[in-house]
Amino acid sequence: MQTHDPPGLFITGTDTGVGKTYITALIARTLAASGRRVGVYKPAASGCNRDVQGRLVSDDAVILWEAAGRPSDLEHVCPQRFAAPLAPHLAARAEGREINAELLCTGVDYWRSHCDIVLVEGAGGLMSPLGDNEYVADLACDLEFPLIVVSRNTLGTINATLQTLIAASVHRGGMEVAGVVLNHPAPPSADDISLASNRAELAPRCTAPLLAAVAFGAKRFDCAVDWFGLAK
Repeated sequence: MQTHDPPGLFITGTDTGVGKTYITALIARTLAASGRRVGVYKPAASGCNRDVQGRLVSDDAVILWEAAGRPSDLEHVCPQRFAAPLAPHLAARAEGREINAELLCTGVDYWRSHCDIVLVEGAGGLMSPLGDNEYVADLACDLEFPLIVVSRNTLGTINATLQTLIAASVHRGGMEVAGVVLNHPAPPSADDISLASNRAELAPRCTAPLLAAVAFGAKRFDCAVDWFGLAK
């Protein structure tokens, strides 16, 4: 894998709703606090709301932008926004539009001269579709940034995490995975006794390091991670 200038990370997840935006924002804040200029890029977002001027706004993009210290403007953070809560290409078609496949990749180019590191947040999981024959994994391959896999700390996370890592290892010849983050996107259930063992069970089974865990509502990772050092 080539090293980019600036380097970057591609944050994906084992599923929708695992907390990719939350984790990406935490990474952005950590990097910004260390003095890095952070670029944040969400290639496409669906389920967007309209502001008072009628413009579609991605709540996730706003969170990333705020976490990075409001670099540039929201248009460069998320240039393709759609209203329907569907896969982006279906949400686009619901509006009589199409995903701009070229812009998915080239939209990150703006950040190359405006930051020290760029964080790209994918939509859904690696195999979430971005078109009839395109997946988030294809975008990740094209951008060539190492992956950070966000996994939900609940029963079933071992299977979901390992399947994501397998997909990353074989899709279009494989992608580099910098590591896994175990996240609590919702209050932990007292009935889920897997919470006590998920981390210990995952760590030796993953083909990439389990970098850190994040408790529900936590403002930091449970251990220090050199995010800039992981980026390429």
